[in-house]
Amino acid sequence: MRFIRKAMIGLAALAALPLVAQGPAPQPKAEKLATAAVNADTGAASANPLNSADVEAWLDGFLPYALEKGKIPGAVVVVVNGDGVVLQKGYGYSDVAKRTPVSPETTLFRPGSVSKLFTWTAVMQQVEAGKLDLDKDVNSYIDFKIPPFEGKPITLRHIMTHTAGFEESVRHLISSDPKAAMTLKKQMPLALPERVFAPGTTPAYSNYATALAGYIVERVSGEPFDDYIDNHIFDPLGMAHSSFRQPLPAKLVPLMSKGYPDVTQKPEPFEIVIPAPAGSLSSSGEDMGKFMIAHLNQGGVLLKPETTRMMHDFRAPGIANLNTMALGFYEQWVNGQRAIAHGGDTVWFHSYLWLFPESDIGLYISMNSAGAEGAAGGVRSALFHKFADRYLPGDEPMTPIDAKTAREHAALVAGTYVSSRGSFTNFLSVLGLLGPTSIMPTENGSISLPGLDGLSAAARDWVEVEPFVWRDRNTGERLVAEVKDGKVVRVSMDAVSPFMMLTPVPAAVNTDWINPALIFALAIVVLTALAWPVRALVRRNFAAAMPFEGRARTAYRLSRLFAWLVIAAVVGWMALILTFSADIGAIGGPLDWLIHLLRILTPLASFGLLLTAGWYGWLVWTGKRRWTTKLGATLLVLAALPLVWVTVVFNLYGTNMVY
Repeated sequence: MRFIRKAMIGLAALAALPLVAQGPAPQPKAEKLATAAVNADTGAASANPLNSADVEAWLDGFLPYALEKGKIPGAVVVVVNGDGVVLQKGYGYSDVAKRTPVSPETTLFRPGSVSKLFTWTAVMQQVEAGKLDLDKDVNSYIDFKIPPFEGKPITLRHIMTHTAGFEESVRHLISSDPKAAMTLKKQMPLALPERVFAPGTTPAYSNYATALAGYIVERVSGEPFDDYIDNHIFDPLGMAHSSFRQPLPAKLVPLMSKGYPDVTQKPEPFEIVIPAPAGSLSSSGEDMGKFMIAHLNQGGVLLKPETTRMMHDFRAPGIANLNTMALGFYEQWVNGQRAIAHGGDTVWFHSYLWLFPESDIGLYISMNSAGAEGAAGGVRSALFHKFADRYLPGDEPMTPIDAKTAREHAALVAGTYVSSRGSFTNFLSVLGLLGPTSIMPTENGSISLPGLDGLSAAARDWVEVEPFVWRDRNTGERLVAEVKDGKVVRVSMDAVSPFMMLTPVPAAVNTDWINPALIFALAIVVLTALAWPVRALVRRNFAAAMPFEGRARTAYRLSRLFAWLVIAAVVGWMALILTFSADIGAIGGPLDWLIHLLRILTPLASFGLLLTAGWYGWLVWTGKRRWTTKLGATLLVLAALPLVWVTVVFNLYGTNMVY
């Protein structure tokens, strides 16, 4: 599951898409094996043969150091070629305390959203069986109603390309409590998120939509989803060390790797991924190799060749020529080679699977910790790019455009952006205040995008090679800005473009002015609240009279009372966000009482402060008061305005518990 731990900013959407272009003519297996490590651009043989000895020597030089440096306890890596395994190897420990080494054959890891590939395979099996139509309204297959958006329904093609238009949903996402698991029949209508984009128009990653696809498979097949995967994917492939079931079957429990914050900390409980088809898989490296081999061999026993090509070769519309979605897989181009891939993150496990259909190569890694400062993201990015450089090299020259134009374009694209994957209509939209995504011009006339630097192992070095197309010197990945009428419309980069894009943040929620305004407002509110008891003590000490009487005294006291309520609300939201950041499962039930309380307290405090401060200010200005008193009253009214604004535009009120 593509879980972003600190915060989620933004979400995202052309209507029904045409059927897939057919892929290249299949090669005989012997020929594929002979040309597995061929340069895609020149046809020249790679300097490094793709065999077990070379791969193991290379991995042994790369991965142990990377894991140790990143404080990651253990990992499993699998490389396949054609219909055979080149190498499957465990590194480090599945249980640090017991010093249990990772076994590629039997140790289970949690691939997170790589699980989705099994769900998409199940969908395509049902398409092949004639029970599902990728371009039919999904309401035809479910027992509740998903309303149309702008008059358009969603289809399985939208779902498989993450363009159904749902906003992010985390309430029923992941938990350490086994009781949090629920049936798809119960969860799907209960957790239905708002749709914020027209179907087919905007890539916006959705765990809910994938779980919905799993529910559809369950309904049309007549089998519970877990049973379906067992019967139609695991059993045919001989995946004996794999399960979508939560908790795990008893026979697999001893084989499950522990999950860790990092190697220095204690292991965490087994995670319950509530939208199970989106990420609940537990699987060994060997079993994941079997799945990769099936897809590389035109579907193997799982799918017909034509169905597999339909799945692999589809290219959803996107920004310019950036990576886009196939059906369920997403593209990752490297060295002129097209990979189809999927990443996956639970809180504790971090994984990635890449297939190179043209070269008949598959690569998979899973790690049992994010490591220090999210090191797992850099490790898997480096693994992909360095593997491709070694076994699938290709020359992709970069010719910068002229410096003057580059500076002008960097200045134009600079600004604050919102991600299409995020919350827009519920209170979690407030997380956008914590981590705005900014593109900034650099001194050398290029750009930087710090918020997404963690997707790469090395620092980004963007070079503009075409108008509004930048390439990273270190990875070859592209960043593209779509410009219309002299304004940036949307931006994305290869690493995320299949399922997420950035759009200029609307002025109403732009942190460039909201955050400074909030800092000002909270400073005034805190000073006002603290001054209230301090002044009372000073008056008592000097036996001084209260300077206000009647309505002025009432307005003074009420405005100070609401200032304290604002502080209480802010502290409550900070506590909720800190708890959510540490344990996303805590927000899905245990803290419902706090969420309800805050969504009552926040509008009460902010609007109450505005009204009482306004009343107090009017009485001060119409009375014979000192200029300092008038200034203080005015500042308090001005402080209340951004607090009310944030309450309204970030949806910090209401009773809806779908978020």
